[in-house]
Amino acid sequence: MDLLWPIKWLIELILVSAHTGLSYLGLGYDSGISWVLAIIALVLVVRSALIPVFVRQIRSQRNMMLVQPELMKLQKKYKGKNDRESREKFAREQMDLYKRTGSNPFSSCLPLLLQMPIFMGLFFVLNGAQRNEAGVGLLNADLAFSFSQAEMWGAKLSDTFFGSDAINVKIIAGIMIILMSGSQFITQKQIMAKNQNPDVQNSQFMQTQKILLYVLPLVFLVSGLTFPLGVMTYWLVSNFWTMGQQFVVIRNMPTPGSQAYKERQERLARKGKPLDEQPKPLSANDDEVEDTQTPTQPDSGQRQQPVSKNRAKKKKKK
Repeated sequence: MDLLWPIKWLIELILVSAHTGLSYLGLGYDSGISWVLAIIALVLVVRSALIPVFVRQIRSQRNMMLVQPELMKLQKKYKGKNDRESREKFAREQMDLYKRTGSNPFSSCLPLLLQMPIFMGLFFVLNGAQRNEAGVGLLNADLAFSFSQAEMWGAKLSDTFFGSDAINVKIIAGIMIILMSGSQFITQKQIMAKNQNPDVQNSQFMQTQKILLYVLPLVFLVSGLTFPLGVMTYWLVSNFWTMGQQFVVIRNMPTPGSQAYKERQERLARKGKPLDEQPKPLSANDDEVEDTQTPTQPDSGQRQQPVSKNRAKKKKKK
């Protein structure tokens, strides 16, 4: 059984519906522009559906930034301790820290991973269309042929950089590959340049972000050489969406302590609006609780709420 069957069916539904609607509006049934706009419609639908995931990603990334000082303390605490017990304690305390603060070190990759089935489904749909094969849903043989033969600036949507000897195909594919890699680089760069706290510059999280700065564009650069132009159109438009979305988020929801955060505070001050309150990271010491009741308290039959150690000390002083 084809695991991508439902995704292929949805992709074909969106593509064919958008293409049919555009054809009714007067665009050519077999024209490249109608199919390109249909692919753009697919991007808009997919990325709009992923907005809640993106918001969760941003919140998790902010928490990851805030928790870096505590994580660095934890790494320093277990530095040089390579025995099994120490490694297990470090891993356990690290996971507890992530859980308490709602942070996720893999959050930046989540939207990309969720899009991969869509990307693969589109690739297989178009790959079948190249051979004039009908899809699993609304993309019948006639539509598949129209899709594969549709031209964009003289290049078919089914053409690839290595699969065609035409100069215009290589030029168009080359430009799209450069734009794909460049947009990915700019998106990652603006996170690191404007949306990071200088205090965590040398943290493991930021080192990972620096690696992604060069790895992801390289992936687009290499893989783009084998992708059909139709698939690259989807990925390029999706990258532009991500770049614009990231710009809006950094401007309005910057990481506390970052350059973007300072610029937002200055804008709010100039407009006479209240400044954003900088959140404080959850310290490991503040989250330890005592589950036992104090001896002087009578048992009322109700469950005693956990009390943090800091609050308990204050009560004793009173």
